[in-house]
Amino acid sequence: MLKRLAITAGALAIATVPAFAHLDPGHNGSFLAGASHPLFGLDHIVVMVAVGLWAATIGGRAVWVVPASFVGAMAVGYLLALGGVALPFVEPVVLASVVALGLLIAAAVRVPPAIGGVLVGLFAVFHGHAHGGELGLASALPFGLGFALSTALLHSAGIGLGLLLGSGVGLREGVGKVVARVLGGVAAVLGVALAFAS
Repeated sequence: MLKRLAITAGALAIATVPAFAHLDPGHNGSFLAGASHPLFGLDHIVVMVAVGLWAATIGGRAVWVVPASFVGAMAVGYLLALGGVALPFVEPVVLASVVALGLLIAAAVRVPPAIGGVLVGLFAVFHGHAHGGELGLASALPFGLGFALSTALLHSAGIGLGLLLGSGVGLREGVGKVVARVLGGVAAVLGVALAFAS
């Protein structure tokens, strides 16, 4: 079963591998440019999947509160960028979010859903601001709707993975939770590596 789980996780990772350039909104449309935008940065992919995974490991209302908080706060960050409001340290905070979310998963930190929503929301404002800073020639509303949808789908992938691991289907008791914690550790290490690479 671990082999099947590894293959499934690998397939999810491959499905979200970024392309080499952002889609041109003039050719592909602003919505598709926005929907593909989060897929062009490994940091964005890892954080968005990690948000869903962490929400699933917390369980209960957190499964929808935490991802919804991320998407909502990301929209606020996007609007701040569109309004010309500068935020300090956008890219460092985005990279820090990879490490932080990974550590929360690795340490199996469980908090009330509202607190989890606030934690991810703080990071999400910076992610949204980063997207807004790269709007280019795209139309703001369809671009924003596109990356919000893409973000929600990446959260859903993380939730699905977390629920699968939490249910322990075909695994010895507790193994799924260990695998989730290991994935969190991998995300944290990846965040550190990305920070040093940038």
